[in-house]
Amino acid sequence: MANNMKTVRNSDLELKDRLVSIQRVTKVTKGGRTFSFSAIVVVGNEAGVVGYGLGKASEVQAAIAKGVEDAKKNLVKIPVINGTIPHKQEYRFGGSEVMIRPAAPGTGIIAGGAMRAVLESLGIKNVLAKSKGSSNPHNLVKATIGALCELRDAASVAHLRGISMNQVFNG
Repeated sequence: MANNMKTVRNSDLELKDRLVSIQRVTKVTKGGRTFSFSAIVVVGNEAGVVGYGLGKASEVQAAIAKGVEDAKKNLVKIPVINGTIPHKQEYRFGGSEVMIRPAAPGTGIIAGGAMRAVLESLGIKNVLAKSKGSSNPHNLVKATIGALCELRDAASVAHLRGISMNQVFNG
């Protein structure tokens, strides 16, 4: 993912989980077919922290539980300003390409499927999002979180450049 990703400890966070996708997978053996389940889960505190995980098990509930545990290990902090993102961002992961843009208050979350689950878990209220290419939920979730991890707020830009906040906006 992005090199400026900030990991978060989940000990004091109240996280809500959202099931993005569940798939039944089949392994063909000499004795016949063996069925198991694969679940992609997104967790977030709806206040700027989000993570995703993949769980696999022979039971649906066990796969979801494993996905939630994996997601709690991969939490990242994302800058959310007034219920939207600081700037436009594009990101590509595998065959999926996502574009997210800040939106005016009252717009809502204009996104579909896997992207919507990530953005809602993050606590974003107004955003425009578009996915191009593959609609594979694995790649869409990873591309969305990758794009969100590359977002920077004005304070971090000022700190990196060694200038004041006024100089960031006024040139």
